[in-house]
Amino acid sequence: MVAEGKTILALSGGVGGAKLALGLADVLPAEGLAVMVNTGDDFTHLGLHISPDIDTLLYTLAGLNNQTLGWGLAGESWQAMDALESLGGETWFRLGDRDLATHLWRTQALASGSGLSQVTADLATRLGVTSTVYPMSEDSVRTVVHSSEGDLPFQHYFVRRQCEPAVEGFKFEGIEKARPNPAIQALLASDRLAAVIICPSNPFVSVDPILQIPGMVDALLEAAVPVVAVSPIVAGMAIKGPAAKMMAELSMPVTAQAVAEHYAHNYPGLLDHFVIDQSDVKLATDIGRTGVKVAVTSTIMQSREDKQTLAQFTLQLVES
Repeated sequence: MVAEGKTILALSGGVGGAKLALGLADVLPAEGLAVMVNTGDDFTHLGLHISPDIDTLLYTLAGLNNQTLGWGLAGESWQAMDALESLGGETWFRLGDRDLATHLWRTQALASGSGLSQVTADLATRLGVTSTVYPMSEDSVRTVVHSSEGDLPFQHYFVRRQCEPAVEGFKFEGIEKARPNPAIQALLASDRLAAVIICPSNPFVSVDPILQIPGMVDALLEAAVPVVAVSPIVAGMAIKGPAAKMMAELSMPVTAQAVAEHYAHNYPGLLDHFVIDQSDVKLATDIGRTGVKVAVTSTIMQSREDKQTLAQFTLQLVES
């Protein structure tokens, strides 16, 4: 499906992006997939460096993710959180006992001088993940939500406040000084890159932090390979996460078309194909006016087969 020696680069946030990344990992050889992950959600909690999107992706690719909760590890226990609660500690960000080990290990490795890319690669190897997973940057970028309750660090908005405050905008602290991951820069400049697939992640807090790293969009455009984005909005709803709520509060129509227009306005010429669900076929003509080719299929990924089928569909667009 992809020529031997070529690599697909996927851009991903957490749960929604990880689903398509898993489908791609299933249908591509290990060396044929690299995933660049949002780290704007990263934060320090209880003295630990936590990378929620990286962990969600790694756990998903390793087949260890908790599909009931949608985050963390399957088969978790919560004794550490229970003990912490009894001591009056902060437990609003739930860390299962096995998940806690990941954060302890990462924090110690970073403190010993390893970079986030190396730590992520080591963790992937230990979890049995064969695809390559890259943090978007080695530099710190932190998403802040401008809200009706003032500026909130992303995890305080997302987890502590359960997305309740109305969204007024976003800021990515440190983005001006952040540099693209050097390994991604090398891939984009090489002849190994076959295409870029933007997974159905939240465009505002998962994809925008990646694309707004200085030089990232220019490097993607200069790579001159097909770029395909899959809409995270289906029939006016977000399959997972607060994207639809955010769009409504930002006075945007909650539609796949609005997502396509967001990308077209902020990153002109970046997208070649935009994939929408068959329930949104009536939007295809208007989306096409943004300058992208619209492809229609089933984008809801409930089963492992659904993920593989959508992955194959996006790869066929690349080939065409």
